[in-house]
Amino acid sequence: MNKQNSFMERALELARHAETQGEVPVGAVLVLDEKIIGEGWNQPIRRHDPSAHAEIMALRHAGQYQQNYRLPDSTLYVTLEPCPMCAGAIVHARVGRVIFGASDPRTGAAGSVFDLLPSDARFNHRTEVSGGLMADQSADLLRQFFRARRR
Repeated sequence: MNKQNSFMERALELARHAETQGEVPVGAVLVLDEKIIGEGWNQPIRRHDPSAHAEIMALRHAGQYQQNYRLPDSTLYVTLEPCPMCAGAIVHARVGRVIFGASDPRTGAAGSVFDLLPSDARFNHRTEVSGGLMADQSADLLRQFFRARRR
């Protein structure tokens, strides 16, 4: 298994953990120099915090670990395309790259609905983006979660 796949597999494990807590199954890991420096999973319901998305939690964790709110040259692996809120936090943290699994046709901010990462030239930081890494696994996890919820 290559490094990118192993980092995304860890994000999928975190997404499954979110699901066990009744949260939408999204997971994220932040990597710097081939080492995970931050992890997160969706927790807005449990924490009563609308900002507790997987990406935000991973950024918070990494910021504490690095003792810095700027995380340049890092790569964020996330199972679902970031929303506009998370895209804003990614830009402010100066994350170098985002690699996501499934596209989000409702609120995706990395090209699906909005194009905040990397195309918006109004920001003073550009984040490289690529999507589709282990997209089927990410999308299947989400589909199964919402199917079960509708029952």
